[in-house]
Amino acid sequence: MKHRLTAVVLALAAVAAAPGTGAQEIGELRDQMVAEQVAARGIDDAAVLAAMAAVPRHAFVPEADPAAAYADRPLAIGYGQTVSQPYVVALITSLADLDGDDKVLEIGTGSGYHTAVLSRVAREVFSIEIIEPLAREAQRRLDRLGYGNVHLRVGDGYKGWAEEAPFDAIILTAAPPVIPQPLVDQLKVGGRLVVPVGGYIQDLQVLTKTRDGLEKQRVIPVRLPPMTGQVREPG
Repeated sequence: MKHRLTAVVLALAAVAAAPGTGAQEIGELRDQMVAEQVAARGIDDAAVLAAMAAVPRHAFVPEADPAAAYADRPLAIGYGQTVSQPYVVALITSLADLDGDDKVLEIGTGSGYHTAVLSRVAREVFSIEIIEPLAREAQRRLDRLGYGNVHLRVGDGYKGWAEEAPFDAIILTAAPPVIPQPLVDQLKVGGRLVVPVGGYIQDLQVLTKTRDGLEKQRVIPVRLPPMTGQVREPG
């Protein structure tokens, strides 16, 4: 644990020393977000902390005041959707346990913020968004900001992205009432599925695929938007 915490400290120091991508005040807000909302709550993955410190969150919530973009809460992004609070983004990303060479499937692109964070800790990110105008806006934003290892499609995340499977990790940013079987099928043996499962309040779970089935870990209760599409259809 000691060497990992040392890596965290070095990562934060490097980020603080690096020139910001926006105004100095924005960079300071982002560094403060990482230190107080993420690292202080136990996220100690150096790559995740560095990604959170590098991605300009305010660029993914254009209607919000820049200072509000770094607040400890979810933010509206239009079409009745939100981007999760920074800690939840960092927690889900860290639970995916990415090693920099992984291929990740994200269900629920939203504004593209979490997608951008994932892109900095994974080799390739495939992301699906069911709301077409939201997906198009996210694509333009990610392209403009230079996230070239991201592939985005409009569709129902329940079905996954079969032609690109298997994936090392799959994350869901919206909550299904039950775990979609197609996503389990598209996960590599040894891969991790990070998913909030339930209704108004959900259990954030990590499912690890083994040759004998799934190993399940319950993490914390969360409240994320409901997953829509086929997962809501009866039968």
